[in-house]
Amino acid sequence: MSDYLVLHNGEAAPQAQVPTLSYEALRDGLIAGVTAGCRVLALFATPMAGGHLLWLVLGCPTEGGFRLSRAAIAGDNYPSLTPAVPAVHLFERELAEQRGLVPEGHPWLKPVRFPGPRQGRGDRPQVGEMDFYRVGGDEVHEVAVGPVHAGIIEPGHFRFQCSGEQVLNLEISLGYAHRGVERSLVGGPTPRTLPVIETLAGDTTIAHTTAYALAIEGLTCTAAPPRAQAIRAVALELERLANHTGDLGALAEDVAFLPTASWCGRIRGDWLNLSAQICGSRFGRGLVLPGGVRFDLEPARAAAMGAKVAATFRDVQGATKLMWDTPGVMARFEETGHVSRERALEVGLVGPAARASGLSRDARVDFPWDLYRFEQLPLASCTRGDVFGRAWVRWLEVQRSAAFVQEQLAHPPEEGSLRRLPGPLPPDRVVVTVVEAWRGELCHVALTDSAGRFSTYKIADPSFHNWTGLSLALRGQQISDFPLCNKSFNLSYCGFDL
Repeated sequence: MSDYLVLHNGEAAPQAQVPTLSYEALRDGLIAGVTAGCRVLALFATPMAGGHLLWLVLGCPTEGGFRLSRAAIAGDNYPSLTPAVPAVHLFERELAEQRGLVPEGHPWLKPVRFPGPRQGRGDRPQVGEMDFYRVGGDEVHEVAVGPVHAGIIEPGHFRFQCSGEQVLNLEISLGYAHRGVERSLVGGPTPRTLPVIETLAGDTTIAHTTAYALAIEGLTCTAAPPRAQAIRAVALELERLANHTGDLGALAEDVAFLPTASWCGRIRGDWLNLSAQICGSRFGRGLVLPGGVRFDLEPARAAAMGAKVAATFRDVQGATKLMWDTPGVMARFEETGHVSRERALEVGLVGPAARASGLSRDARVDFPWDLYRFEQLPLASCTRGDVFGRAWVRWLEVQRSAAFVQEQLAHPPEEGSLRRLPGPLPPDRVVVTVVEAWRGELCHVALTDSAGRFSTYKIADPSFHNWTGLSLALRGQQISDFPLCNKSFNLSYCGFDL
C-alpha cells in the first residue's frame, strides 16, 4: 500500500482511500516529501476513539497534485514534527490550542491565538494575555505596538525586543479578530455557508469563494461551464490588480513619497470599480457560486471593461515609474527587511513574499484549475528577498494580470450556460482545493460525514504561512523600518484568525 493518496486540485475521493499510517511513517513521509520539493498545505486533526487522526496534506508541484496521508495518534500527545520541518510549527501550535493534541519537543509551544482561561473568568480564553519572549541585558528595551492601531485596520499586537534602534526579535500576537469560522462551517453547506466564505478575508473574496466552489464541484463531480471559468478568472485577477496597486501606493506612502501613494490610492478604486461592473460589488461578493457564476458579461460591457483595463494599467505604469525612478525611494526599499531563500523555504512562505525570495511558488502554475490549466500566466519572481523584491514582484504581477484580463475580455468563451447545479454532497469524502490569491496560495480541505455534511472544513489562508516571514524580516533592522516591512507583506489579521 502507498504511504499517501495523490489527488489533483479539486478532485475528491473516499476518505477510506487515504492511508492511515503509523506516526513514524507519516513523519518520514513528511520529511521525504519536503526534501523532494513538496510543501505543507495543511496539518489538522479529527477526533477518533481514544485519540486523534492527524491529517497531512502536501502540495507537490512536480506531481501537479497533493499527497494526503493520516496517522492515528493514541492519547493527547505525539513527538513534534517541527524540529525536522519548521514549516509546520504554527500548525502544531494550533493543534495544541484547538484540539489539546500536544507536540512534545516543539521548540516554541505557546498559543497561536488564545491562552488558557484566566482564573476567575470562567472558561473563556483571554486574547493577548500571554508570555512573550524576552531578551536580557542592560541596554535591551521592549516596545509594544497594538493591538489598537492608528488606522482603520484590524487588531494585532507586536512585541519588539530592541538594542537601541536595532530589532533583536519581533513577536506577533493575533487572535483578536477570531470569529470561529471553521467551526461554523461544520454541518454545512447551509444558506449561510457562502456568505461566511465570502467574508473569510474581505479583500480576498473571489479567491476564497473560488476555492469553496471548487470543493463543492469536486465533491459532486460538477464542473463550471467554460464561460463561468473565464469570468471567475477575470474577477480573481482584478482582485489581484486592486490589492497589488494599493500595496504599491502604500509602500510609497510609508517612505513619504506622496505622488505614487496618491495616484495608486485612486487607481486601486478603478480596479475595484471594474469588479463592480461584473457583479455590483467592488469586492466581488455574490459573483462566484458552486457550479459557476451568477452574472454574465455581454460583449458591449466586456469591450468597455477591456478599454478601461488598458487605461488603468497605463495609470499604474506612470504612477509606479515615478517611484522606481526616485533614488531616495529605492534607497529605502533596497536591503530593507531581507528574508533569504533558505529561511523562506524553511518556514514555508507563499505568494509574492516567497517569490521575492527566489521561491518558484504559484498555484496557478503548480496546481492549475479551471481556465488556468490552459491559460497560464508567466511566473513573477525575484531573488532579492527585501522590500524592493516584494514590491517588484507585485509590479510584475500587475503587468501580467492586466494582460491576462484584457485577453479574456477580448476573446471570451462563446455565450452559454453560466452554472451547472451541483447535487447533494456524497458521504465520507475528502477534497482539497488550492487557489493563488493575491497574498499567495490558500488551501481548503473539506471532509464530509456519513450524511454528506461537512464534518471538518480546514482553511489555510496565505497569511497563516507568512506572518513568521514578517518576524524574520525585522531581525537586525531598525525599528523605524517596521511600517515599511509590514506593508511589504500586508498580511491579513482575520484571514489568520479563522
